[in-house]
Amino acid sequence: MTGPKPRRILAISLLLLFAACTEEDGGSVASPPTSSLPSTAATTTADGPMGTSYGFFPFPNGDTFEAVVAHFNDLSDHADSLLMQPNIAWEEFVGDSDQSESRDNLTNMAVLADQHGLETIYIVDPLNGLNRQEFLDLPEGWDPSFANPDVREAMTNLALWILREFEPRYLGLSSEINTYLEAHPAETPHYLSLYGEIYAAIKAESPKTQVFVTFQWEQVNGVFVGGGQLEPDWDQIELFEPELDIWAISSYPFVAFDTAADIPEDYYAPLLARTDKQLAVAEGGFISRPTGPFLGTPQDQVDQLAAVHDQIGSRLGFWINLILDDFDPAAIADPMREQGRSESDITTLGLFASIGLRQHDGTPKPAMAIWDGYRSGQ
Repeated sequence: MTGPKPRRILAISLLLLFAACTEEDGGSVASPPTSSLPSTAATTTADGPMGTSYGFFPFPNGDTFEAVVAHFNDLSDHADSLLMQPNIAWEEFVGDSDQSESRDNLTNMAVLADQHGLETIYIVDPLNGLNRQEFLDLPEGWDPSFANPDVREAMTNLALWILREFEPRYLGLSSEINTYLEAHPAETPHYLSLYGEIYAAIKAESPKTQVFVTFQWEQVNGVFVGGGQLEPDWDQIELFEPELDIWAISSYPFVAFDTAADIPEDYYAPLLARTDKQLAVAEGGFISRPTGPFLGTPQDQVDQLAAVHDQIGSRLGFWINLILDDFDPAAIADPMREQGRSESDITTLGLFASIGLRQHDGTPKPAMAIWDGYRSGQ
């Protein structure tokens, strides 16, 4: 690692706008041909029922239903699971209503996943995935705090609705929360109390559901700022014990290391000794071409996958590479502007455009074969 790196380059949560096709009149995910709704409580992976579930965020290259179906067909060739990370439609989940567009979107996506043999893993996300220091789309006048009763009610209601509707094996309650709490330390007791309340409610209904929150691994290690690898700040994770069923991280080491070959041999390995619980990579990857201030090559993707696999692969419950295919940043800039997203968010998203294991047209990169080999147990 050479020189300081920007500290606020954070992992991303791809919005449902980019994860499914839209109808001309409503912006909702188009309904698949069948309305049957599966349980996603179990899956059979290449390594067997208890093996690692390999997956991606859904992110088709196109805004038609045909593009979505083609994308799901491709995903089923290279994945066991999808990570669905819905942001909270705040006003829809305050109160007792059980009807909303966001519910329909998630239901239709779950049906598509089931039709293609894919498990759905859920992380309820109250934050802006392109800037984890802030909430996303809070209604005007709402206090941006986990102490806000409306925030707490909406997040709880969405989590419990997902639990009851889909019966997922894994259910997360915020992504990269350590980034937000480091920026807003006064929020820590408020978030911890909310997490504990939702955790207890989930366990009361479904004791086997694995409940977790994800932690940004580069942030835990303090390697954004250069100067060599630091010791992990375990307090960022262990604040949540014992109500943490799986230790899940995100990791984008291109923000800290010029090449994936620079990733230390003990970069991920300390997790094995620190906990005996199951681990997960809830999102991550390495870019395959230089982008902004960061470097990347196709070989870096191979080396990053190898670092994860060789150091912690034996304990992974699931492993999500952010996306299967690269995307064109210019194609999504205008839709993001129409949604009111900032230019900073648009720029940040563009940094991840080459993180797929295939090119935009579906041509596999060298890392695709490595991923498929790990998944098949080779």
